[in-house]
Amino acid sequence: MYPGFSHWSKLAEVLNTLRSNLREKFECLYEGISKQGNPTLLNEIYTELYITESGSGEINNEHEVRQIETQSRRAETEDTPIKCSDIFRPLPGQDKPIRTVLTKGVAGIGKTVSVQKFILDWAEGKENQDVQLIFPLPFRELNLMKDKSLSLSDLLHVFFPETKEMEISSDEYKVSFIFDGLDECRLSLDFQSDVRLCDVTESASVDELLMNLIVGNLLPSALIWITSRPAAADLVPSECVHRVTEVRGFSDPQKEEYFRKRISDKSLADTIISHLKSSRSLFIMCHIPVFCWISATVLEKMLSEAERGEIPKTLTQMYTHFLIIQTNSKHEKDYEKKVKDEDMIVKLGKLAYRQLMKGNLIFYEEDLSECGIDVAEASVYSGLCTQIFREELGLYQGKVFCFVHLSIQEHLAALYVHLSFINNNINVFDQITKPTNGDTVSLSDLHQRAVDEALDSKNGHLDLFLRFLLGLSVESNQSLLQELKTQTANSSHNNEKTVEYIKEKISDNPSPDKYINLFHCLNELGDLSLVNEAEPHMSHGGLRNVKLSSSQWSALVFVLLTSEETMHEFKLNRLIGDDYRNHKIQQMKFFRSCCLWLQQLDQLN
Repeated sequence: MYPGFSHWSKLAEVLNTLRSNLREKFECLYEGISKQGNPTLLNEIYTELYITESGSGEINNEHEVRQIETQSRRAETEDTPIKCSDIFRPLPGQDKPIRTVLTKGVAGIGKTVSVQKFILDWAEGKENQDVQLIFPLPFRELNLMKDKSLSLSDLLHVFFPETKEMEISSDEYKVSFIFDGLDECRLSLDFQSDVRLCDVTESASVDELLMNLIVGNLLPSALIWITSRPAAADLVPSECVHRVTEVRGFSDPQKEEYFRKRISDKSLADTIISHLKSSRSLFIMCHIPVFCWISATVLEKMLSEAERGEIPKTLTQMYTHFLIIQTNSKHEKDYEKKVKDEDMIVKLGKLAYRQLMKGNLIFYEEDLSECGIDVAEASVYSGLCTQIFREELGLYQGKVFCFVHLSIQEHLAALYVHLSFINNNINVFDQITKPTNGDTVSLSDLHQRAVDEALDSKNGHLDLFLRFLLGLSVESNQSLLQELKTQTANSSHNNEKTVEYIKEKISDNPSPDKYINLFHCLNELGDLSLVNEAEPHMSHGGLRNVKLSSSQWSALVFVLLTSEETMHEFKLNRLIGDDYRNHKIQQMKFFRSCCLWLQQLDQLN
């Protein structure tokens, strides 16, 4: 026997076992769910995401839907696309090696699926075969070990027990670490710490291990891939990152590709795509793969089974239908402990609202307990809404909980605020921010308070929550709430005061992003009066001899920004004419407003 044959044979066995285990773990995609229902092979449904190289890892505090709406208008030719499998490969003209990659992307945009595809392709021997070991370590699981002290070797042995008989401290093989979900990190990553670790057998806290691994003190030749929502991107110092990429989700052609892959009935897929295209706000949201899945779940059921009721045209309608579908799924199951639908919805809504205010997407046992959710019964709550709220058992086998997407959390949070007022006359905003003075408060007052709260938010984190809250007061959605068995008998409400209040706020000239959201709010309320007033002036040269109010100018800009036209083909002089400088001051203001808005959206040519 050759010297060292036994060693290399054992090493090969370990590597093959690791590949096999990772292939088994990552070969299936559970859209929106965790080990529940019928899995789909990732390779059968995977649609290539639009990933680009980004300029920096600077923090972005904007609401994620606002970022999606902005990105939807960016010209793809401005960016350099990168395939998921090439994440560590330099682009043409780049000669420096890439060790650490930070990938940004809003919740549900496809970061984790990209990681899954990267690992699966490696495990199946298709891509990146120069890497011998890949260790995926999601932050949501590392959080469960935040109070432990151990070495890097011990940490890997906990998550990957098949590696216990091998050493990774040598340069015999190339190693890659994947840290998914930096925004979910509850560890104290102090990159100013004086703790310096160079030995993989030296014990320290988990956050110190990660910090030294990312900095390069531990295993300096290892490849590091970190994913994060934009708001947490700056937790890792820029000097530690060699490449920043951004997952943009689906381009318009990729949206259609997704629905055609997911829905086998070609005619039904065409109908769903056409319906989504008819609503700009819905089609924009389809940049997010999770929203495509939500839309497919709702529309496939409603259109294929000819269910009664209006086909969803607004976000609130879509998400409320989705909630009904998933809540009804529990009736097909038999649970030892029965939980009333309305009680479950209120408890999950309370959890959603509280954690939304804290900016949390991932929850732990103590978070559930604070909202009256019995931790021992958490799996029952998860089962009641199998694809809304989930319990996960990861590599470490510890329990973590989450809503499958931030927008679902925002919808439930809005539903909680709405039901708290309708059923119990409780103004949640006053409960949280200041004691109520006992005066009678109407639903219009609650709505106005919510509008003010959203406008005061610098990063727009309440924008989508506000759309949902207002949309829930519309009669069509009130009927849907009855299907959820919520007590809405006394919820008849005229939204006229709310509409007028929003119009007043539009006239106050808030920022362009606030403008857009306020018009989306009017759309959720079913009020298109401002848009209808301004739209006749869209004809060629239509602004030359007209006088519009400031609200009508705003509505006109909103029409432009949400137009089905490709924005890079849009010409301002189509509306104003080449001699706009000789026109009235109102047209001048409009022109400057258009320039400002379109420049901010990177669409002015």
